[in-house]
Amino acid sequence: MQVKIKWIDGVSFVGESETGHSVVLDGAPENGGRNIGMRPMEMLLIGMGSCTAFDVVTILKKARQPITDCVAEIDAARADEIPKVFTQIHVHFVVTGTGLNETQVERAIKLSAEKYCSASIMLSKACEITHDFEIRTPESVAA
Repeated sequence: MQVKIKWIDGVSFVGESETGHSVVLDGAPENGGRNIGMRPMEMLLIGMGSCTAFDVVTILKKARQPITDCVAEIDAARADEIPKVFTQIHVHFVVTGTGLNETQVERAIKLSAEKYCSASIMLSKACEITHDFEIRTPESVAA
């Protein structure tokens, strides 16, 4: 896998993936940023969250679970001192579908965390990652 990061100006950059997708990253205004893009550490969390959500959806579909939506809400704590690494990450999954099996949802999350999600497994070497979930029906979401 290859990516390229191109400096724009100040502390703004464009990241480009080998598949041709681009994203703007920027620092906080107090660090010279202009707030025109995500912060790099936000991008790291989004990458991890996307990786694990991808797994959960894929595993549930393979288990023939009637999933209609999946949201990974992530809360992370960082060290106060530089390097301000993540010290704790919590992933709360909101999985929606009619007739979802709670055991299957729990299993999908565990498989992602322990076997499939490269990003969260890698980050778990540096900080504690916890998970929980809730199951919603489409009717409860619409209400």
